[in-house]
Amino acid sequence: MSAAAGPIRDAGVPSPPRRGLVAWAMDVLIWGGVAALLVWSVEAVDLGNLSRLVTNSANIRTFAADLLRPDFSDWRLFVEKMWETVQIALWGTFLAVFLGIPMGLAAARNIAPVWLVQPVRWVMNLLRSVPDLVMGLLFVVAVGLGPLAGVLAITLNTAGVLAKLFSEAVESIDKGPVEGVRATGGSRLQEIVWGVIPQVAPLWTSFALYRFESNSRSATVLGLIGAGGIGQVLFDRMNAFDFRAVSAVVIVVVIAVTLIDLLSQAMRKRLL
Repeated sequence: MSAAAGPIRDAGVPSPPRRGLVAWAMDVLIWGGVAALLVWSVEAVDLGNLSRLVTNSANIRTFAADLLRPDFSDWRLFVEKMWETVQIALWGTFLAVFLGIPMGLAAARNIAPVWLVQPVRWVMNLLRSVPDLVMGLLFVVAVGLGPLAGVLAITLNTAGVLAKLFSEAVESIDKGPVEGVRATGGSRLQEIVWGVIPQVAPLWTSFALYRFESNSRSATVLGLIGAGGIGQVLFDRMNAFDFRAVSAVVIVVVIAVTLIDLLSQAMRKRLL
């Protein structure tokens, strides 16, 4: 009995998986292409001049010395402008969510008709492709200098990003709840409200909170073109070579972003 069991047990062991020649060739082609691209672009990105970090060390030491001695004499102005930056990011994200939800639903291939999906995806690609700095410049021309231009620029750029993320979340849902609502005679809108939204709401919330964190930094950069916030203060201090004030502004930004990150984590735990 034991002698017969041995060969049967050995025969049941599957052979290790083997990759075919075509799979190996594709791996070599892809990763070899990536390596060749990196080598070919060394000159294009000026990596050969890394030695300047050493030859210009005196300038770096002078700059670093000022950065290590921040000047908080105008701290009230820095805090006020940072708060304005946070408000720009908050409103931009809030409005982007309301634009991103219908666009995300309309771009989901599993619930929207084909004739609607592709045009909406073109709009999403356009909104994501145009840098928020360019949008900020357009809105500065349209509505003038100030935080409104920053809010509108962040709204459109973030709406394109969130719409893509929202649509991908919808496309990955379980079809069971949707079919259950349909089986009870529910309308198309009821299928979305009761079958789709409850499944994607946690992911949507997480995406929106992450974009709010990201927009808090983007709003700082938008201030460089006059779209409100602390970026304008940072730009003015840099032009005046007041690097001690620049250091103070950077510290204020870091503290604000850290607090926003902690707040986002607390909200995720609360909502998810």
